[in-house]
Amino acid sequence: MFRTAVRLAESGRVPLSLSQASAELLPPIPLYRRLLRAHRSLPAEMRFMGDAYVKSEFHATKGTDNPLHIMAFLGQWKMYLDQIEAQLNEGKPFDGRKLDPEIMNSLNNEQVGQLYELMHSTDDLWKTPEELEAAAAEAEAADAAERAAEEKK
Repeated sequence: MFRTAVRLAESGRVPLSLSQASAELLPPIPLYRRLLRAHRSLPAEMRFMGDAYVKSEFHATKGTDNPLHIMAFLGQWKMYLDQIEAQLNEGKPFDGRKLDPEIMNSLNNEQVGQLYELMHSTDDLWKTPEELEAAAAEAEAADAAERAAEEKK
């Protein structure tokens, strides 16, 4: 038997499971495009913020030469894409997930700062209209009280 035929017979690979297939990395440009396409199904506010974040992160990482950083970057974005696509395929709206404590502990100070800013910028997205109206009314009342205090002086 020819050597190539033996090699072909031995290489009968088992098809990848879903988790193994989703763990495979995509090249940066197709990943970027799929992320933006997946964001089309998000509510307008989330889509705007998500698109801006994806664009800025990919742009900031464009000049990176460190292969470990690139692999980790692409892997995390692929996991995010898989999560969005899985929830959308189930017919559920995207609702995110909790951050794994191991991942949180591995972040550097700059990343923790970015995460903190992101957390505060998304606070209003998860409030009901009633909560937003109540917060606006409180802010107006505080402004009115401040103006009244200044007028008394």
